[in-house]
Amino acid sequence: MCNTVRHLTRAYREVMADAWGRRPVVAVTLAIEIVLAGVAIGAARATTPDLGPDYVAIKNVTPAPAAPATFSYAWDCGHNEAGHRNTANIVVTPGRPGPPHHVHEYVGNLAVGVASTVDDLSGGPTTCRNGDRSTYYWPVLRTDTVQVPTSVTLTFYGNSRSPVVQMPRLLRGTVGDARAFTNGGARASPVWSCSGEERRRSLRYPICRTGERVLRIFDFPSCWDGRRVDAPDHRAQLIQPQPGGGCPESTFAVPRLEIVVAYALPRGTPYRIDSFDDERHSPRTDHAFFVNLMPDALMNAVVECLNTGRGCQ
Repeated sequence: MCNTVRHLTRAYREVMADAWGRRPVVAVTLAIEIVLAGVAIGAARATTPDLGPDYVAIKNVTPAPAAPATFSYAWDCGHNEAGHRNTANIVVTPGRPGPPHHVHEYVGNLAVGVASTVDDLSGGPTTCRNGDRSTYYWPVLRTDTVQVPTSVTLTFYGNSRSPVVQMPRLLRGTVGDARAFTNGGARASPVWSCSGEERRRSLRYPICRTGERVLRIFDFPSCWDGRRVDAPDHRAQLIQPQPGGGCPESTFAVPRLEIVVAYALPRGTPYRIDSFDDERHSPRTDHAFFVNLMPDALMNAVVECLNTGRGCQ
């Protein structure tokens, strides 16, 4: 910016020396244009901070098509105000802690500890106001410190092509890939967005407009194989719908879970998620999990809402 100002000052002096004696009005007009050009350059640079290749201005992300309209059910499990965090991953590595540089945060079931398995969660207390005892978790986001989300929104959506059926107890769901930086990224999910820009979703950390919040939008798969609650890869039991929203043959539509995690970060602040060492905090490695422990009566009410529109909150 300093070099730009020096160049503009030199140009201003040359224009003034050349033009003032001959055409004062022209000289003043040119001087004003030069100053305004400098202001515009400075403003443009201030508008889009250069935070490196892992970041992208949200305005440069192409919006995705709108999803088909369906009924929805939303509920409140807080935003981890109590700081429930640890290195466990009860879906992938149950019963043992993970590496200290890869911390998850949770809403829902409070019984998840570093030595927990899914069997330990039954009867655990919950942060969900409707009595949902499921657990929902994702890597923490940091600036200089761990950032507490300003909000966490959980929503179930129906299927635009068919009725949904109840999720079975202990069904596991996964979105994204913690190893996407080193394995080619085929399972990476574009979860990054900004408030008011939710159809613009990126594999890079977004630089949001002033006043917007950084969002992570986790859209989970919703086509269940009808048999398993888990699989060796923790994915094959619950897969994404086909283009258009329908489920592949021999699978059944279950409520589609979307989790939106929001953060209030000053514009231009660098941030990153926790990751494994060799994944370099890449935004491509963002991911989330759930284990369904919603009581049967509540799950039945959710399905009724999504299929008929009755009883939706």
